[in-house]
Amino acid sequence: MAVTAADVKKLRQATDAPMMDCKKALTECDNDFDKAVEFLRERGVAKSAKKADRVAAEGSIGMKISDDFKKATLVEVNSETDFVAQNDGFKDLVSKTVNQVFTSNSDTVEALRETEIDGKAFSAYFDESVAKIGEKIEVRRINTIVADENTVVNGYVHSNTRIGVIVAIKCDSEKTAQSLAPVAKQVAMHASAMKPTTLSYNDFDSEYVEAETKGRIEAIKTENEERARMKKTLLNVPQYISMSQLTDEVMAQAEADIKATLKEQNKPEKIWDKIIPGQLARFVQDNTTLDKEQALLDQNYVLDDKMTVAQAVEAAGKAAGGTAEVVAFVRLEVGEGIEKKEDDFAAEVAAQMA
Repeated sequence: MAVTAADVKKLRQATDAPMMDCKKALTECDNDFDKAVEFLRERGVAKSAKKADRVAAEGSIGMKISDDFKKATLVEVNSETDFVAQNDGFKDLVSKTVNQVFTSNSDTVEALRETEIDGKAFSAYFDESVAKIGEKIEVRRINTIVADENTVVNGYVHSNTRIGVIVAIKCDSEKTAQSLAPVAKQVAMHASAMKPTTLSYNDFDSEYVEAETKGRIEAIKTENEERARMKKTLLNVPQYISMSQLTDEVMAQAEADIKATLKEQNKPEKIWDKIIPGQLARFVQDNTTLDKEQALLDQNYVLDDKMTVAQAVEAAGKAAGGTAEVVAFVRLEVGEGIEKKEDDFAAEVAAQMA
């Protein structure tokens, strides 16, 4: 049976495959529509296999929050190019993927692929969608936070869809928790900008802190050498970089050093109690730079930099008539940790001409 333009149009509408591919599929399958669909599906999978060695480091973050703020899901879907990430087909795929993770409670990408959507395996649906878009696309990471009755979860996806954060705040009651939903979103917005890697300084490995301390001190000393040469003000060289290092003994010594300095300056002892707290706070500030950079609870809150995130959430809980603390967060940024391949166009052309 001859392949007509109407046949090609029908197959193209059903599969979104290129016109010439549709014509070839119908020709190869003797104009059998169902076989032609299968032919294109297999061809799409074959195309994906050829793309396996290509790097998908662009893409988007998808997020879904339940209406009662008790459940939140984040998904990272990667593509090879940012151009494809702006494609409506890709955006729809991200939306369907995050909804599927949310409703199926999948906790791994492998588990997600085994779920069903619209009467077929999600893996089949995803691969068919990828074949239509024509670029290597993959689900890289999925995360879901489920809250109990006294906890609220909310989130934020930046306008470029490359950064997404979900935050859980535990309260003394369900009533307090519900009133803290906007605060959870604000903390998520803070985390999107400030890039914390962990919740608290208590999460840092001691060996990591030790190595960072040595590295940071040496970096400041090197910079101070250049500043001295340029006759600029020297930076303070800290002894420590994390609250995890500020033991009772360290704080006692810091207080003793402050008292010794006050004595050298002939400050009256009767006013020391008004000076020491502020100088101890400055000591802590100067010696917790790692916490300020990487631990969410210990960062200065972007909406009020006179407080840490922990203090701001605690204050919000108190204002709502209860207590509140951030107990979990997830931050995903598209492509983080992926090593992008640098293309050598000249070498590629030379190889093809050889």
